[in-house]
Amino acid sequence: MGTLLSRQSCQARLRSAEGMSLAEFVYPALQAYDFLHLHQHHGCRIQLGGHDQMGNIMSGYELVTKMTGTDVFGITVPLITSTTGDKLGKTAGNAVWLNRNKTSPFELYQFFVRQQDNVVEKYLKLFTFLPLEEIAHIMEMHAKEPEKWGPQKRLAAEVTKLVHGREGLESAKRCTKALYYSSVEALEEMSDQELQELFRQATSAELMLEPGMTVLNLCRKANAIPDGPSGYQKITDGGVSINGNRVTNPETVLILGQHILKNGVSLLRVGKKNYYIIKWLQL
Repeated sequence: MGTLLSRQSCQARLRSAEGMSLAEFVYPALQAYDFLHLHQHHGCRIQLGGHDQMGNIMSGYELVTKMTGTDVFGITVPLITSTTGDKLGKTAGNAVWLNRNKTSPFELYQFFVRQQDNVVEKYLKLFTFLPLEEIAHIMEMHAKEPEKWGPQKRLAAEVTKLVHGREGLESAKRCTKALYYSSVEALEEMSDQELQELFRQATSAELMLEPGMTVLNLCRKANAIPDGPSGYQKITDGGVSINGNRVTNPETVLILGQHILKNGVSLLRVGKKNYYIIKWLQL
């Protein structure tokens, strides 16, 4: 009790308007017993965490050494924050995962390519195996041509390749070209998995291509626009694009190779953020 109460983090929370819950107070003790269990049953001697976990790790160190008499160790590392300075983590809802099902190669690539100049050199040293001399050269070139974002792109490429392999890096680059450069070639090369990763919130639909099928027919079958004049007006006002190209004539007949890609997919966008992945059957 005395040890926990004496910690500055605990005292600050107790003095705050929100106070401190019982769960928060006993959490260091629970984590300490977790370390003890891992040590006794699995031979664990090292606990690793962010520097905000120093108090919890110290609790584990003190408990294990007192109970077993063996030497154990704690290691803390600097926290990695978002571009706004917020802590990354599950609780904050902005964690970056190594698991592709949680953070796709494209999302991992984009996280690192968006890093600011004041942290990118440190991240190159932390997260890559590039020689220090090469990192220094990259930063020198960046000082001359900052508009090219050279260090960020190199950082993103190195980390993505390290986590997901060369194919993961190529996937991230395809997705980047498709989303930000409206590259039809990149869209045609994308797999179903990449499309789902890139447009996680997109609605998917499977349609049959009928003779003379128009853009208006497509939008209505995909439930992308409302029925009646307002849906028609949405297209004429330029609010609809197919495969990155805006379509303003609702009566335009769909053309293979233009509106329907070689991989049998159309990417329909209505407005700025509403995407629909159309898979064509029996082309």
